[in-house]
Amino acid sequence: MKKEWFKEYSECLNRDMEFMVYGHAGQPMLVFPSQDGRYFDFENNGMIATIEHLIDQGRIQLFCCDSIDQESWSAKGADNRHRTYIHEQWFYYIVNELVPRIFEINYYGNGESYARGIYTTGCSMGASHALNFMLRKPDIFIGTIALSGYYDSDLFFGNYHDERLYNNSPIQYLEGMSYDHPYVEMYRHCDIILCCGQGAWEDEMIYSTHRMQELLENKDIPAWIDYWGYDVNHDWDWWQIQLPYFINHIL
Repeated sequence: MKKEWFKEYSECLNRDMEFMVYGHAGQPMLVFPSQDGRYFDFENNGMIATIEHLIDQGRIQLFCCDSIDQESWSAKGADNRHRTYIHEQWFYYIVNELVPRIFEINYYGNGESYARGIYTTGCSMGASHALNFMLRKPDIFIGTIALSGYYDSDLFFGNYHDERLYNNSPIQYLEGMSYDHPYVEMYRHCDIILCCGQGAWEDEMIYSTHRMQELLENKDIPAWIDYWGYDVNHDWDWWQIQLPYFINHIL
């Protein structure tokens, strides 16, 4: 399996940002780490190994990015306006700086052919980011596999609200979109997969996934919402089973 590490300066964040690429060709997929995670966590927690055969076959190419959650979503007690500002700068880093690199790297691996779009995925907070990015930029991100995500801001920001936070709270902005919003029509052509277990540490994720399901159904946005069993916990050993299961359905 081809594996390549990159460290590049971000103008949006005024710092070096790292990412890892797994594979030589195939459908590009952007992987968001779980809360406070790093670009290497997906591999270190056994996720890459579950789909290594698909990577080796050139069917999928994974791009694992870094997060700055410790300065935003996890920084409880810090200035909330700065927390939402730095998250939005990270959003711009992903969309304006990392995404062009993903298309460029994938282009040469795919025989100088551009992919029609990028899938997103992640576990826990990584799933929250994965769905949020797909919903905010459906012209770039054509689908998501979100495993055990929470899709609102209240767990991390309490009653605080500002425009930037609203724009990163999928339950809030999807509820606020009209049925005929141009993005809603774009969502209807995306592959949306939300999954969570019903075991330990999944209660909040079940609640949030149910609410997303209601909103998607109310706007006639097709999505695969999958609730796994009562023994399925909020942990890596189950995400290792879920990821290849769902990837095999989108490739």
